[in-house]
Amino acid sequence: MPAPPREDEPVVPAPSTVEPSTAAPALSTDTADAPTAPSQRTVAAPAAPAPAAPAPAAPAPAAAPELAPAERVRASLREDAAGDDLPIGAQAAAAVRALNPSGRHNFPKPAQRRVLTIANQKGGVGKTTTTVNLAAALALHGAKVLVIDLDPQGNCSTGLGVEHRSGTPNVYDVLIDGAPIAEILQPAEGVPNLLVVPATIDLAGAEIELVSVVARESRLKGAIEQYCEGPGGEDLDYVLVDCPPSLGLLTVNALVATSEVLIPIQCEYYALEGLGQLLKNVELVRAHLNRSLHVSTILLTMYDARTRLADQVAQEVRNHFGATVLSATIPRSVRVSEAPGYGQSVVTYDPGSRGSLAYLEAAREIAERGSAAKESTP
Repeated sequence: MPAPPREDEPVVPAPSTVEPSTAAPALSTDTADAPTAPSQRTVAAPAAPAPAAPAPAAPAPAAAPELAPAERVRASLREDAAGDDLPIGAQAAAAVRALNPSGRHNFPKPAQRRVLTIANQKGGVGKTTTTVNLAAALALHGAKVLVIDLDPQGNCSTGLGVEHRSGTPNVYDVLIDGAPIAEILQPAEGVPNLLVVPATIDLAGAEIELVSVVARESRLKGAIEQYCEGPGGEDLDYVLVDCPPSLGLLTVNALVATSEVLIPIQCEYYALEGLGQLLKNVELVRAHLNRSLHVSTILLTMYDARTRLADQVAQEVRNHFGATVLSATIPRSVRVSEAPGYGQSVVTYDPGSRGSLAYLEAAREIAERGSAAKESTP
């Protein structure tokens, strides 16, 4: 008699159920979760492009080319500033050329004496600074120069280191009392061949007092001519007259006394506004009082290469006035501002600075123009 089936026999199908279940573990979420969770998290780890962020560090090789911009900056500084960033040896050589102790770097002398008025009724454009530094540069390079300070503030006298306290014989005595220039002038400190007629605060009242004087517009002209014809004045190469920031009788005296006008123009918009009125006054003086008067030179001052405005003003002035504008441009410079505090021009205070070298270049250009005029004269 067949034995009744045991309970484990019906379980025979179990192998087949076990097989699905053994195959199932691969598909089962319960068993798959453990291995899959890490694998899914690592797959989700693509969100960790954080390690991929080092990719920007790949520009590290571009670090080598970064030297090129630095070199370009240094080159442009040397080009524009031409002073403070120079190697010490070249800067020392520039200083020696500026002071010209041996006389080897003398500028050419003019064919005849040049008498220039430095004028602009706009204040703060660099009239006095230009007068002081051009005079020093010309004197250090072989010319004999006379500077007449016609501004009651007396800043030109300060910049050249001459005494100008109230009561000091000054240009007021020349204009009002008819004193000869030879009795008034003083030598500039530290600059040979540079003489100065100082101004004091007394000059502030001269415009009112000149109103009733005969030939009031020609007082300075007569004094300059008298000095130049006498001993000590016959060998003058340049006479520079520093004017006040106005178009009054003092400035008119300067325009009548001279044949050339040098106009410093600050590289800003306001400096251009009053230029038309100054040119109109020059024309009036030429028409009625001084036929030889003309604007011979325009100098751009306080040029700041970092601003577009300075470049636009410079370009506009050059387009309008052409060759009258000097190629040299005076940059903003701390040394130029510091020098008057020591009673010096920037040329003697810091001869290797960019301000000094810019004024030297301007003085050289003025001298060469005078020499060229000499050669072109038949």
